Amino acid sequence: MSRYRDVLLFFLLASLWGGSFVAIEVGLAYYPPVLYAAYRFDIAALVLVTYVLLTESNPLPRTRGDLAAIGLSGGFNVAVNNSLLFTGQQYTTSGIASITYSLVPIVTAAVAAVWIGESSLDARGSLGVVLAFVGVGLVAQPDPANLAGGVTIGVALIFVGVVSVSFSSVGLRVVETTFSSVALTAWAMLFGGLLMHGFSLGLGEGQRLPATELPALVALGFLGVLSSAVAYTIYFTLLDRLGAFEINLVSYVVPVVATVAGAVLLAEPVTATTVAGFVVVLGGFVLVKRHAIAEEVPKLVSRAGGFF
Repeated sequence: MSRYRDVLLFFLLASLWGGSFVAIEVGLAYYPPVLYAAYRFDIAALVLVTYVLLTESNPLPRTRGDLAAIGLSGGFNVAVNNSLLFTGQQYTTSGIASITYSLVPIVTAAVAAVWIGESSLDARGSLGVVLAFVGVGLVAQPDPANLAGGVTIGVALIFVGVVSVSFSSVGLRVVETTFSSVALTAWAMLFGGLLMHGFSLGLGEGQRLPATELPALVALGFLGVLSSAVAYTIYFTLLDRLGAFEINLVSYVVPVVATVAGAVLLAEPVTATTVAGFVVVLGGFVLVKRHAIAEEVPKLVSRAGGFF
């Protein structure tokens, strides 16, 4: 029974994160991008901090390591990443944004190799990183005459956000904390949301209260509650049960969900080049993670056999 539950949670997580790209597109019609991202994490932090305070015996940061982790995660994973994601997605479709974002596991492996000397990137792994960038290039289809506009600038901004996520993820490996991953995420969301309000003011965005139009309310509610507070709780639950490799596979289901949902709900175009780019990025992931794949796929096959 637990196997079925984990599979359902996996695809629910992919659906919530994939749907978030569509919800961002909807909400950008009502908000400036960074303020919209800030409101997302205001709601998410309210929900998740409340949950942590009510359910955990050790919910509060107590050490310098705890504060450093909140700073890394809230500053880079939440504030910088989402400011760039929401801004970049003004220029892209949900599918293109999600495919670019699927670089996170690959870029994280590259950052880890440079920063903490992880030796998982050999010649083939390095080729996989290059291949992934080629795939994103296919998705972006840069116009040499207009590199500062259109899809190209959107993909570039989102990619810098990906680097920010990867920097945060690797940094957290060298920081010791005393509280749970869910508690860390809750406080990071609170800190990151406050930072984004500051970014929004500094950028001169027009400040306004949350929009009351139904599409805006639904999009913001989905982002704040479902794709943030609920989704991250599911993520850490599955991370404990399945391990890092299996849960990272969600990064390659999310673009499928986002692309299909964007096409169905928003009539976003899906080109053959975009699909080809995603396949190339996936090929890069396979090269970077081929050792883990060789170890984990037999386990996945064994578990799948238990369903029948």
